[in-house]
Amino acid sequence: MKMKYVFWFAASLVSYSYLGYPAWLWLRSRWSPRPVRRSSATPTVSAVMVVRNEELVIAGKLDNLLALDYPQEKLDVVVVSDGSSDRTPAILADYARNSGLRTRVRTLLKPVSQGKAAGLNDAIKLATGDVLLFTDARQQLEFGALRLLIENFADPDVGAASGELMLGDPTSGETGKGIGVYWRIEKKVRELESASGSVAGATGAIYAARRTLLEPLPEGTILDDVLLPMQIVRKGSRVIFDSRARAWDVPDLGDGREFSRKVRTLSGNYQLLQIAPWLLSSQNAIRFEFISHKLSRLAVPFALLALLIASVFLPEPFYRAALIAQLAFYALSLAALAGVKIGPLSRIADPARTFVVLNSAAMVAFVNFVTGRKAVWVR
Repeated sequence: MKMKYVFWFAASLVSYSYLGYPAWLWLRSRWSPRPVRRSSATPTVSAVMVVRNEELVIAGKLDNLLALDYPQEKLDVVVVSDGSSDRTPAILADYARNSGLRTRVRTLLKPVSQGKAAGLNDAIKLATGDVLLFTDARQQLEFGALRLLIENFADPDVGAASGELMLGDPTSGETGKGIGVYWRIEKKVRELESASGSVAGATGAIYAARRTLLEPLPEGTILDDVLLPMQIVRKGSRVIFDSRARAWDVPDLGDGREFSRKVRTLSGNYQLLQIAPWLLSSQNAIRFEFISHKLSRLAVPFALLALLIASVFLPEPFYRAALIAQLAFYALSLAALAGVKIGPLSRIADPARTFVVLNSAAMVAFVNFVTGRKAVWVR
């Protein structure tokens, strides 16, 4: 009987994390919508970036930012090089010295790496815009993305606005495989959170915030794109998601790099509980959303393990079928990991692989948290 309780508790946790919470958000967005009052506006904007060893992409990213559909006199760029050892500092210095760009590009070249959080604190101090646009070196922003994002700040309740990260190529569209499927689900959750309240975090590649609402980040913060928006929510403002403002990124950086990046992200969720315990208190106006969106998924890998073990020890036909279904699912994920082609089932195998890899990363993140191992900044 105890194993049945374990089975159903674990199944309920997994179901709630991936189905129940989105369903609740959908219902809430219907009975209590909170539309954003958008209109055209052109406040001064400072685009801020912290980079390290990005010589291959930094020039293209600066050109991308400087060419955005926004008044030139109201947009500048602040870049902090965090101990770069390649040609990144030289490239940034060239832009800063360019007579035509001198007033639009400001740089801080740090000889020794102090981490992204420290770099962001420096960049925020240097920024003068009423609104700060946060972005990363690799992703390209669409021409009108900034103007669309800024329209949200016509609503005085909005303190930050997150854009949408597209995984794929702008010409052929977003990928529908593996991590692309996961990311589409994640974006839908953010869209539903935004429709009736605030998003529990932002898309690090493209989001904007009112400068007056920003606070310094604690040293070593991993998830700056979660903590900064949550600090804004704490002050009574909304953080919304605008799918019209888009940035593009490659869908696959290689299995090892993607796994390391996911471990770092999930480790950051554990770290948040240490450096910002108020996230679990009444000071967090979206505490329920934060727990449901960010923390429940940390428990999913343990629930999956409990579900599998319980199924092994339950002899009834239903639980035997559940065991077979789980084993088949994991077999499909292993086939995809091994690169084995299994015909039409490959369409299921790739998302299964992504699901297993992400939950494996959550396990590794837990081990990092328990052992005190720090997750490094993955470019």
